[in-house]
Amino acid sequence: MADITTTEHLKREIGVRSLALAGVNMVVGTGIFVLPAIVAEGLGAAAILAYIVCGALIFLLALCFAEAGSNTSKSGGVYTYIETAFGPWAGFLAGNIYLLGGCMASDAALANALADTLQHFFPALGIDVYRMTFLLLLFGGLAWLNISSVKNGVGFVVFAGIGKLIALVVLIIVAIPYVEAENLKWVSEPTVSNIGAASLLLFFAFLGLEVPLSNGGEIKNPLRTVPLGIFVAVFIVMLLYISIQWVTQGTLGDQLTAHKDTPLAAVAAIALGKPGMAFIIAVTILSILGSLSGEILSQPRILFAAARDGLLPKRLAGVHPRFATPHIAIGVYVTIGFIMAVSGGFKQLAIIASASSLLLYLGVVLSTVKLRRMKAHNTQKGFRVPGGVMIPLTAAAAIIWLLSHLTKAELTGMGIFMLAFSIIYFVMKRLKMKRDR
Repeated sequence: MADITTTEHLKREIGVRSLALAGVNMVVGTGIFVLPAIVAEGLGAAAILAYIVCGALIFLLALCFAEAGSNTSKSGGVYTYIETAFGPWAGFLAGNIYLLGGCMASDAALANALADTLQHFFPALGIDVYRMTFLLLLFGGLAWLNISSVKNGVGFVVFAGIGKLIALVVLIIVAIPYVEAENLKWVSEPTVSNIGAASLLLFFAFLGLEVPLSNGGEIKNPLRTVPLGIFVAVFIVMLLYISIQWVTQGTLGDQLTAHKDTPLAAVAAIALGKPGMAFIIAVTILSILGSLSGEILSQPRILFAAARDGLLPKRLAGVHPRFATPHIAIGVYVTIGFIMAVSGGFKQLAIIASASSLLLYLGVVLSTVKLRRMKAHNTQKGFRVPGGVMIPLTAAAAIIWLLSHLTKAELTGMGIFMLAFSIIYFVMKRLKMKRDR
């Protein structure tokens, strides 16, 4: 059957290979360069279990994303699924959780990871005033890159994405001869609690698989392409991640946790000497810069669109007269990211980003079940997860289990966050009703 354009006049040109590669590129980010040592700190050689937990969960979530997208006629991603299923209040909360927790906190975590990596060469970055200055220059420089030229921003992201994937595969190959079986033995039995805590942190490295599914109207034969593309992407990511953890643990053994900031660079130093170490550190820096630039390229458009639609101050919808970019939205976005970056370290911010994304994913999983029951959204036959509600409910249970490993302070903070934005929503709604009278 020939592919046809959608009701949005988009051509269906994305096949299994394109969807899978897009998913791999979005998931394989900076986290995998620094997380192997942090995860091993709690589980040792048993850290592989955390990867299996995260991989299984992300596959279940991706299937739910595919079904929710197939049964929602509007564009807009995860927050649109939630808004369609549960209404504008839920959509408002989802949008803010996604933007502040899943995006800005993630960017702040990446910025701190970059500072930690560079601290290997510039110890002064361990001093607050120098670190703050570096973060200011980092966010300011990337903001200018994306304000001055969309083309340059996109080009840099593509270059960084290709570079990191090639470097990781090369590192795995050259490190295999240095893996020692003794380093892979479990010296203690992992507990459910330790696995849960490690998986919550590690989930940061698995974020992003759902992003390519936003192009649902451009996917060829979604009933076949979506599940197959997801399966291939998850398989490649899991193979890559487990291989990285295996060679890292197998090469460094008990010394792995001594290299929290640059574990892959330590492996490269053993396999290739100082040039290899310098190469991996350079790739890590490139990957972080690429991920940050990609976020700053795309996510401020949410602020821009919300302001355009009257949900935020109109000034945020301003467009630069020369560069034709949403410069005010970008400026506000990076300012908040900078403030979050100087307020916490990588591990703390990564947990916040993971928890926020998991909370958002829980909303999508529940919306999958709700959308099945809404006849208005089932007029067209779309992709449906097999097994009835078992997969969505299993995914929901897994998310709740991971979130249960948050500390009391973290849970309280998330509760306050949701309450504050709920108040903002209802105040804005009341003010709008008064204006419309």
